[in-house]
Amino acid sequence: MPSAVRLREDYSAEELRTLARRSKDVSQSRRLLSLAAVRDRMDRGSAAKIGGMDRQTLRDWVHRFNALGPEGLLDNRTEGPKPRLSEEQLAQFAKIVEAGPDREKDGIVRWRRVDLKRIIAERFGVDFHPRYVGKLLKKLGFSHMSARPRHPAQDERIVEGVKKTYGPPRSQGVCRDWADPVCFNVSGLEELPPAMMEIRALRSS
Repeated sequence: MPSAVRLREDYSAEELRTLARRSKDVSQSRRLLSLAAVRDRMDRGSAAKIGGMDRQTLRDWVHRFNALGPEGLLDNRTEGPKPRLSEEQLAQFAKIVEAGPDREKDGIVRWRRVDLKRIIAERFGVDFHPRYVGKLLKKLGFSHMSARPRHPAQDERIVEGVKKTYGPPRSQGVCRDWADPVCFNVSGLEELPPAMMEIRALRSS
């Protein structure tokens, strides 16, 4: 069994308890009280229980206290891992997302996370998981939006012409919004649901 580590002599038990009362860190206060008990020659097991720890943990804190004093009894709080993209790179990435993809160059009409993962790897040399790319987009203030399906050959002039000719529907009609391009085919003719087409066929026969 290892021998008990000797506690440095420049702090009395009363001084340690005074530091514990003044400390704004609860964990540091508990450790100071344990060390004060050690200074009063309490057995290490009982002294450790005062601070809510075991003998080995108390031994570790004694080493820290001997080396660094009361400040050594504070938890080491790091700032976390360094961001893999700098602020400048994040700004560049945000501009890429906002500009959208080039249909001829990128071969897509809207960004997907897997596409942006590739862009980040190519531009900045950082490989992110697609799920983290989604978190990164949210952090930058972007939200997911699904574009309304649109036929590539759809002519907006034809759609506008049909809207001007027929105007808004007098009843519920086929579509909720006559301006909805999904309601028209590429020739500009009205498209009906299968059930209405069947009814129209029966009436005409």
